[in-house]
Order: sequence, then C-alpha cells, then structure tokens
Amino acid sequence: MRNMPKKLLISSAITTTLLAVTACGGSSSSSNKAPTDIQISANQIDENTAGAIVGTLTAVDPNSNDTFTFTTTHDSFEIINSTLKLKTGIALNYEKTSALEVPLTVFDQDGLNFSKLVTIEVNDLLDTYKFTNSEGESTVSYSGQITRMVLIEELNQFIGSELQSQLETGALTSRQEVMNKLNSFYEISSEDYDLVADTFMVDFIEAAEQTNLRQLSSSKKDLFGKIAGNDPVGQHKDWNNGDFEGWGIAGSTTPHELVQTFFGMLADNAQTYLDGNTRTDFNGNEITQIYLTEDGRDLKQLIQKFLLGAVAFSQGTDDYLDDGTDGKGLETTNILGDDIYTTLEHQWDEGYGYFGAARDYLEYTDDEIAGKGGREEYSSGRHDSDGNGEFDLNSEVNFGNSVNAAKRDRGTSELTVPTDFSTNAFNALLNGRKIINDNVGAELTNEQMTELQAQRDIVVEYWEKSISATVIHYINDTLADLNSLETAEFDYSNLAKHWSEMKGFALNLQFNPHSPLTDAQFTELHSLLQDAPVVSEADIEQYKTDLMTARGILESAYGFDSENVANW
Repeated sequence: MRNMPKKLLISSAITTTLLAVTACGGSSSSSNKAPTDIQISANQIDENTAGAIVGTLTAVDPNSNDTFTFTTTHDSFEIINSTLKLKTGIALNYEKTSALEVPLTVFDQDGLNFSKLVTIEVNDLLDTYKFTNSEGESTVSYSGQITRMVLIEELNQFIGSELQSQLETGALTSRQEVMNKLNSFYEISSEDYDLVADTFMVDFIEAAEQTNLRQLSSSKKDLFGKIAGNDPVGQHKDWNNGDFEGWGIAGSTTPHELVQTFFGMLADNAQTYLDGNTRTDFNGNEITQIYLTEDGRDLKQLIQKFLLGAVAFSQGTDDYLDDGTDGKGLETTNILGDDIYTTLEHQWDEGYGYFGAARDYLEYTDDEIAGKGGREEYSSGRHDSDGNGEFDLNSEVNFGNSVNAAKRDRGTSELTVPTDFSTNAFNALLNGRKIINDNVGAELTNEQMTELQAQRDIVVEYWEKSISATVIHYINDTLADLNSLETAEFDYSNLAKHWSEMKGFALNLQFNPHSPLTDAQFTELHSLLQDAPVVSEADIEQYKTDLMTARGILESAYGFDSENVANW
C-alpha cells in the first residue's frame, strides 16, 4: 500500500465566477474572430482514480481554419493536448465534494481567447462502509463489537499504567482485589451490567464521543461470553474440551483458562510488590513493571494480543462471516423482520466490527493508521469525520487488526512486492455488504451466495495474513533482541514485549476455520516458539534457529514474499 491516503484528497469546489469573453491583440487579420465556446466530451469522473481522464475539449469558433490551445488554472487538473485530466497522483473524493468547477480557457493561433467554468461531477463509488435502506436510513450496526474492542483497549490501558498506580496508592491491597479488578474488564454479569454501565469510564483516548459503557451499549456486552469456546453454537473446534493448543500441552487449557492464567500471573506479581519484595530478570536486574515476568514475558502484550484473536478474530471468522451453521453468519435470513436491518446484514456488520476499521478507512494513509505520522487530524489512527469535535468510537476510530494490517503494509511499501492487506480486506467487506444490501427483502440466490462467500474468503485471507505477518515481524524483533543479549544495547523489556506479541498473535492462527495453516503446522509453530523466550547459553543458538524455522513455516503457508518476510 502506498504511503499516501488510499484516497488522495483535494479541496472543495472552486468558486471562481464566470469569466467574460475576451478578445486580445496579436491578430494578423481583422476578420479573425475569437472562440465563442468550449465543449467537453464528458463531465463525470470516478472518485479515487488518480490521474483519471475527464474528457476531450473542443472549441466553438466562427473561423473554420483556426487552431486552438486549451489551458486551466485549477491546481488539480491539467490539459494534455486537448484532453482534460487529473494531475498524476491526484484523485477526487466524493465524500469531500460531489462536484467542482474547473476554469478553462481556449486560445486561437492569434491569441484570441474565450474562458468559462465547466462543472465536473464526481461519481460516488463504494469506498466507505455506509449502507442505507430505501428510506435513506443507515442499516449499519455493530456497537456490541466496538464495545468489546473498547473493553480490550481499556484493560490494556489499566494493565499498562493504572494497575501500578493503584497498587502504589493503596486502591488495590491484595492479590484477590487485583484479580477482581482485571476480571471487571473481562466478565460482567447481566445482573451487574446496569449497576456498572454508567460508571464504567471509557478514557483510553481523549475526546471520545462515548465516555462510558452505557453509551456504547445499552445491554450487557463483555469479553467472557464471546471468547472462543464460550459461544455454545457453531465454532469449528471444541476449544473447551481439548482442541485448544499453543500453550503448554495441547488440550491442557482453554482460551478462558489461559486468560485467567495470565491474570493470575499479574496478580502474583502485584502481591510480590505489595509484600515489599523485589523481582529480578534473568540478568539479575530489578523488574519495575508489574506486567513483566522474570522469564521474559510481557503479560500486557500477551493478554491484549490473545484477546484480539480469541474474541475478535474468532468471532469474526468462525461466527459472523462463516457459513457452517444454520442460523449463524452467512446462513441467516435477508428478509426484514422487526429491525431496520436484516439478520444477514447485521451478521456481516458484526464481522466488520471485529476487523476494527473506521468506516472511512480508505481515507487514511498507512502511517496515519499506524500512528506514525501523516496529517495531524488523522495521525493517531482516528479522525473526526463528521466535524463534531469528538471521536465516535463506532465509526471514527481504527482498532485491533485493522491497525496491524496497515502496519505490515507500511513495512513493505518500499519493497519489490508491497502488500495491501488493509485495502484488500476492507474492499471485500464493502463488496460483500453491498451484495447483501442490494438484495434486502429476498434470500440470496445460489449465485449471489457464491459471490458473497468469495468476498468473505478475501476478507479472512487478508485479515489472517496481517496477523501472520505480524507474528513474523515480532520473530524478527525477537531475533534481534537475542542477538544483542550480551551487549550494552540489550533491553529486557523489549525482548519481553516482542516475544509476547509474537506469541500472543501466533496463538490466534488457530481460530479461523478457513486458515491456510494446517493443524500440524500450527502445532509445530508453537513447539518452535515455546511458551517463554529461551536465553540460556547452551540453548539460545538452537532457539534462534527454531525461530527462523517458524518464520519459514509462515512464509510457506501464507505464500509471503521472502524479501517482505526478511524486512517485516
């Protein structure tokens, strides 16, 4: 993907007034007359098409043998011979302006000229996740998914900063209180929801439109109820009865139990702090962060990345976008009931919500989505698109894997075979929703369902590729950390962070029923990654070799370009 907006924007319509017809000197014959009009063969242009041709210009002139030159002063257009076109690298954006006026001037061979404005209409293409019914009302709804994405963000923020602060101030005074607090982000009972929803603050970003849980969802939403294994119908493996693997012996734990294990490790570290004891890393240096373990693991990263897979990726691919269970995902009705949307529309939207993209995702550059620069108003991966001074968490913020997709695309943008995980996944989400939207009121035909399944396949392919590429990115970072282990540049917290992101994302590659990674490859992958980084002098070289083997498994399974793999 380019390091420019997926739709390069231009300013709104020019408001130059109509220029008067003029005749100027230089004529060699008093019988020569100035041109009287400019005509254009077409006046519409598709948005998002950089350098696109508008049409051919012709002059109306009373003199039969005149020759003509056309010019424009518009910053975004140029005229090549007599063809009006956008300048190279410039595209129009319907969401910014649906039409604009372009000043044109034609000169004959004697310099006599005529000027006018022509109106160029911009065609609205499918580039924003907005779908309406026949009354013009939005039928898009996925607030429950955004609520869970926000809960993951709030939990991550708490572990990263607030947990330490509450231990220091005495707000948390025991291991059990820490466990209770961590679980308050993870599991909320139906009875308790009304008690906590109005006071559960949402503050992981400033200027959010929704500032508490109630404003995100009026009914109970939590992470526990949607983690792999806890959805009772339709998942492609029995995660709670032996099928979950990647941590310890295969089948020895479940996704829910692993979250509780991570919480317990955090609570143990907190109790050590409360007891006044010091923990040290494998080099004997004091560990000052509660979320770092003594054996090179970062629990903040493990928890966040695992939840993005065991809740969001699992639900998105194995539930809402899947077609393996009657009454779920693509096997639902497209006939309207009591709601403004059909069940099929809503199921697709919920899958979209777990991908985490803002509705105008294509407006952003990869840098902006990744929080690595770009335009100031987009540079934190969010944009106040409606101009109300706040960020609507349901539509104006990029979450989770939609961000990782752009990060990996950013990492290959200057290489021979750049990736475009983000645009491919997003466009397929748009195309699939349009198939559904265009046929509301009737069940999809076999041909339409096949088209929808093809778009689903594209979504989950590039969604998973972005996760796998992220595992490779952190394999590379972990190898670099291990190579610096005996140097002054070694940073224990960096190794713990990079290894834990690698492992957390890698655990998630089992949740997609359409994954190209086989069960055997997944098992081998985690045998190589292990459950903690290996740093002993006797074993570290073999571990680095194992990490390279793991990287090769992913490169082969997902068909990645070797240059990209080496540079992620």
